[in-house]
Amino acid sequence: MVHTDGFEPTSSWHVVALKPWTTPAENTPDTDETLGDRPRVAVIGGGTGLPVILRGLKRLDVAITAIVTVADDGGSSGIIRDYIDVVPPGDIRNCICALARTDAVLLDLFQYRFDTEDDFLSGHAIGNLLIAGLKEMRGSISEALALLSGWMQVQGQILPAAAEPLVLHAEFADGSRATGESKIARQGKRIARVTLTTMDGAPARTASPQVVEAIMAADLVVLGPGSLYTSILPNLLVSEIGEAVCRTRAEVVYICNIMTQRGETEGFTDADHVRVLHQHLQQCFINTALVNTADIPPDYLSRHPSGEYSRAVVHDPDGLREEGCRIISGDFLRLKKEGAYHATGRVVQELRHLLHATTAFSKIQ
Repeated sequence: MVHTDGFEPTSSWHVVALKPWTTPAENTPDTDETLGDRPRVAVIGGGTGLPVILRGLKRLDVAITAIVTVADDGGSSGIIRDYIDVVPPGDIRNCICALARTDAVLLDLFQYRFDTEDDFLSGHAIGNLLIAGLKEMRGSISEALALLSGWMQVQGQILPAAAEPLVLHAEFADGSRATGESKIARQGKRIARVTLTTMDGAPARTASPQVVEAIMAADLVVLGPGSLYTSILPNLLVSEIGEAVCRTRAEVVYICNIMTQRGETEGFTDADHVRVLHQHLQQCFINTALVNTADIPPDYLSRHPSGEYSRAVVHDPDGLREEGCRIISGDFLRLKKEGAYHATGRVVQELRHLLHATTAFSKIQ
């Protein structure tokens, strides 16, 4: 059974004042609905973890904003961003599909990846090409996503972290450096810190329109799950986003990964993950850490070897408390042939409890 550590209402609980949620009508299919005082959830991340949480949240009566990393430089996304002045579209595409309420055939088409010998089309997803084409036609990624959100009947809004592609840089414990999100983990070295710049080398300062507002108006801000250095931090290192996450009165929840990741977090505990996030923003900003404590069967990894994941993340409750976190721990594990994943339903149930607590407290102030 899931249990909470230090979860009863205290004076340190973040109180959220409800504000009207304002979303441009053209960027949401819910133009005929009044969002009003529905709880607001901002989910920040990228990679495969973000869409999983979005699919779960879609079942709740909440207003969702997905804030998506734009530092991906690998695969189809990397090629498109090098050819066209557009943010990498792959993670955005997956979030659109996660929140879409359109028919299955259109979703399959949007996700279809060309399997051809053609030098250009090979490996490209149709959705990536549509996002890039619409951005070129309309002149802005915001307008492109507004159109796609309407067509795909997206439940909520999807915002790139920045309006331009960004570059991730890593400095390793041995003093060496690497540039490019796809290259960092391949070095196989202990990461000391990561930084973020624009394509021309300037500090990454400015977030996309509406991103800061969504974080400040949220009742709940969710980080993860996802690669610590290459999916979560590339959002928070956009200065305006990091500052907003530290200033927001929303409850900030970090969903810790179940497995450590080769080239990024080998040997990490859950407290190490939180500590890295706090060190990069130079502030303790995570209020609650949601961590899996269910054991992975000893023979599972040997039967399902992965080139990306190493071993289960070790639970360190004392370390989490030192970082100022409340703890939600329990069995959030779902074992699949492809690997060990979060049990989405159980995770979303805990997020729902947090929302009920924060919005209930706000109404009695």
